[in-house]
Amino acid sequence: MESPAGSASEPAVSEQVQRLACLELRGGNHQAVYTAELPGLEAWVSCRPLRPSVNGGDLYYLSVCSKGAVSRITLADVAGHGETVSQAAIRLRDALRLHADHWDQSDLIRNLNETFLNGAGDTMDYATAFVVGYYGQTGELVFTNAGHPQPLWYHALAGEWTLMRESADRLRSGTDMPIGLIPGTSYTQTAVQLETGDLLVLYTDGISEAANPAGEPLGLKRLLKLARDLPVSSPDRAGMALLAAIEAWRDGASPADDETVIVLRRVLGPGISFSL
Repeated sequence: MESPAGSASEPAVSEQVQRLACLELRGGNHQAVYTAELPGLEAWVSCRPLRPSVNGGDLYYLSVCSKGAVSRITLADVAGHGETVSQAAIRLRDALRLHADHWDQSDLIRNLNETFLNGAGDTMDYATAFVVGYYGQTGELVFTNAGHPQPLWYHALAGEWTLMRESADRLRSGTDMPIGLIPGTSYTQTAVQLETGDLLVLYTDGISEAANPAGEPLGLKRLLKLARDLPVSSPDRAGMALLAAIEAWRDGASPADDETVIVLRRVLGPGISFSL
């Protein structure tokens, strides 16, 4: 079952663990807080559109494809706010659903770019995106970053937090631009190894650019510093502690953007079994 991206109903907060079926997409751009299980991963999701909008420009999806071998996590941030942006988010949702079972992430995000451009009409809609493919049997993770903020990565063996970075050569090459800007943009993918207990924190710039009462944005250096004090025993504890730290930094100042956080944690075992 797929969560609607454009539902106008009152958003629900779920305390139940969501277990995904093969080829199921779960997500959207409406308010939600829940935990989820994917093959080899525990996940926690918090999506908070900027009030008073019910649906925002942050769009996320979790899916399991290729007979349960691969989990895919996508987080996108459509520029701007309001109903027009929500419609652009729905276009991205439809494109993700069409390509849910693609193995090659660079091919997937190229198709997302072209689909987004073709559906934009005369508008200048664009989006940053971070797309993850995770192989539950091996712990290998491949990611493509289309102009999106770099995730936080907790390395369980070393007990330290870093940013998940692309290579400097790729950053200088002009590839991996935000979706919807330039036709024919090339996208790359980077493979890393997650160890048991590692955490990966994906977020939109409503988190990294959260401002204090003086208007000073948090920034990546402060965000990484906040991460070093997060509990790492579970995705939900880490995610809730991060949001609490953001609120403390904001010190009463109102949010200025949608805020979405997805925390992933590698767990032992083969994960969930799926059948078609």
